[in-house]
Amino acid sequence: MKRVFLNSVAAGALLACGVVQAQQQVEIVVDYAYGDVFKEVHEKIAKDFMAKYPQYKVTFRAPTPGYEEAAQQSLRQAVTNQLSDVSYQGLNRQRVFVDRGIAVDMTPFIKAEKDWAKMGYDQALLSLGQVKGKQVGIGFSLSTPIVYFNADLVRKAGVNPDQFPTTWDGIIDAAKKAKVANPGTNSIHLDWEITGNWMWQALVFSNGGAMLTPDEKKVAFNGAAGEAAINTLAKVVKDGEMRNISLSAATQDFVSGNLAILSTSTSRLGIITKQVGNKFDLRTARMPVQKDGRLPAGGNVAMMFAKDPAKQKAAWDYIKFATGPAGATAMVKATGYFPANTIPANDPNLLKPFYEQHPNHLTAIKQLPLLTGWYAFPGENGLKITDVIKDHLQTVVSKEAQPDAALADMTRTVQALLPR
Repeated sequence: MKRVFLNSVAAGALLACGVVQAQQQVEIVVDYAYGDVFKEVHEKIAKDFMAKYPQYKVTFRAPTPGYEEAAQQSLRQAVTNQLSDVSYQGLNRQRVFVDRGIAVDMTPFIKAEKDWAKMGYDQALLSLGQVKGKQVGIGFSLSTPIVYFNADLVRKAGVNPDQFPTTWDGIIDAAKKAKVANPGTNSIHLDWEITGNWMWQALVFSNGGAMLTPDEKKVAFNGAAGEAAINTLAKVVKDGEMRNISLSAATQDFVSGNLAILSTSTSRLGIITKQVGNKFDLRTARMPVQKDGRLPAGGNVAMMFAKDPAKQKAAWDYIKFATGPAGATAMVKATGYFPANTIPANDPNLLKPFYEQHPNHLTAIKQLPLLTGWYAFPGENGLKITDVIKDHLQTVVSKEAQPDAALADMTRTVQALLPR
């Protein structure tokens, strides 16, 4: 009887211990955008993280369709005190969370890491998550605009895939020839409506321009660079015979072998590669850039919104794991993004063999020296300005307005929305 009693006590103690451990498990609430691209990645990272750190539980909120929606959702949650602990936000949306006092400066956490210098966080890449001297974001997935092309279609048009054009004029000409040489196919699609005016910024920056003047008081995209950018879009529409359709429709045409050239983010490379399979010879090429031109870094960063110290510690451990070598490797293999951590690409046990076997992924990597920030417009109207620019670009794509008139109207409207 005594032994039974002791065994019962021991069993009860173990059960109680398990209950205490379960009670001590810290939950990390995480949100992100673009479920079609990132759902599989985030779930794998969370699973691996919880296996390594059983004291934490990662819970995801339903993903938002894009970065604008992600930012708006978090701003609403800040009002109702329902913010996530970790939020993946677009590079160009960090600023609003600093202005509203929502983002947590992770500089103290970095300084507390004894081996931070050896953890693969390059200063140049870290700078993409810095706003007003604060490290509010740690890069998770980065991208550049690239050109996808169907090598089979352009080859039939007499264009050598190994010497693909490096200018927009050359690319548009190749697209036109491909359409003629392959009856029933289409020529080109430029992803002008991508989130945050990213492609518009790419066209302006690649011509050496800027969105605003250095003091951020006047529009700057109405100069020579902006004129070149808007005329490129118009030429793709007119001479390239680009149809006024959505990216999803254009992508479906492309992966089906019915579109010769598609210019969009490298982030879609993983999905497009899987969908193309062996249907045709898929290639990627660099975005045309003029001398002294730059390209905006796309993608997202992990931001900390948690305010409770215990939650912050958990959030920091999760952010380090997700943006570190293990998380970065999982992210790259499932998408077309490249990591903001320098370790995986050179490690034979991580991404080095992957890049050697998948040369299409190297196109974005080669554009790294050209990276500049994805611009965020200042003030309360920052998100509205994004919508205004998109609306004016739409008039060029739909041929409702001439490019010079659209640029002039866009300039006046944006100028009126800037802080005074």
